[in-house]
Amino acid sequence: MKVLLLGVGMQGKAALHDLCHEPAVGRIVAADSDLPALRRHVRERGYGDKVACERVDAGDPASLLRLMKGGHDVTVDLLPSRFSPAVARAAIASGVHLVNTVYVLPEMRELEPGIAAAGLTFLPEFGMDPGIDLVLLGRAAGLFDRIDTIDSYGAGIPEPGADDNPLRYKMTWTFAGVLRAYMRGGRLVHDNRVVEIGSREMFSPGNVHEVEIPGLGRFEAYANGDALPYAAMLGIDPLRLRRLGRYSFRWPGHCAFWKKLVDLRLLDDEPLEVDGVTVNKRNFLAAAIEPHIRLGDRERDIAVIRIDVSGVKDGRKRRAVLQVIDYRDLESGFTAMNRTVGYTAAIGALMIADGRLARRGLLSPLRDVPYELFRDELARRGIRVSEEITEPA
Repeated sequence: MKVLLLGVGMQGKAALHDLCHEPAVGRIVAADSDLPALRRHVRERGYGDKVACERVDAGDPASLLRLMKGGHDVTVDLLPSRFSPAVARAAIASGVHLVNTVYVLPEMRELEPGIAAAGLTFLPEFGMDPGIDLVLLGRAAGLFDRIDTIDSYGAGIPEPGADDNPLRYKMTWTFAGVLRAYMRGGRLVHDNRVVEIGSREMFSPGNVHEVEIPGLGRFEAYANGDALPYAAMLGIDPLRLRRLGRYSFRWPGHCAFWKKLVDLRLLDDEPLEVDGVTVNKRNFLAAAIEPHIRLGDRERDIAVIRIDVSGVKDGRKRRAVLQVIDYRDLESGFTAMNRTVGYTAAIGALMIADGRLARRGLLSPLRDVPYELFRDELARRGIRVSEEITEPA
């Protein structure tokens, strides 16, 4: 099979590594805006003739079409999310299947009829979070006749000993993206009521709770965006749920620190003039902090996805906890975040290209990706899913 990989950044390098080591993949065209750096990476990794390097200008539809029309079986799009609609349009025009790791934007949803009409498979939201969490939620939901609560947790954190700065956090993706997420706000269900959490209130003590992850320790959790789409995907009226939440978590003390900076308006996305130079507050803060919180060459991060569902099965109370805990692979150098995002996207491409994922149209990992198949593919890469099903008194 022939695969086109668009975007060879931190997660793209992991996807490329995975595809290169897959015997079924005969040819990979890897494209990035920085062609010299891409060529150097491919040479240093020793990928050889299996990988052809190309330059892509994601803002130029002609550049995307030129690459798409190369006879590929599937495209893995790991470019920044703002380019995903343009990539999707080029894929439709070229008749190429597509995988990406970002949320379904309205522009992508508008393309749904064209995707189906072209007989193509588009698998968005197929990374770590979203991605692994959705497949695990689909599995958990199938274990119940009635669901009462859904708590979904996702996090990328440094392992104990590597949390050696005032934030107790190390960067494993773009820190500017982390700070954007810190001002996203959230929406969840509590006591059968929809609760809106404003962007300035995410880290307020009343919106932060503790969660114990066996084998790791105790963390503080805060809202991570809008949880209500989970209910919609499952066909559940959210007001019938006692609790529904989607959360990230960090080592203790993190939320109190960022609450102070939010209150000082340092995360505002607005211009500020300093010595005659206009800068964006949040972007400046990200650029100033990021060099001091990078993961060391021999330090490990931990990626965690935890889906905790309770309800009723056959008239009995039931609780199901499905979880992934992954660590950086020091031999390859890929972080847990690289692995859980990049490897997952590569798995999606392989399943589409070899026909194991044959449904056409705009797919959802929750409904359309077979759990056992995906679980086994993760396990082949050393990423394991645990299941714990109990019947509380």
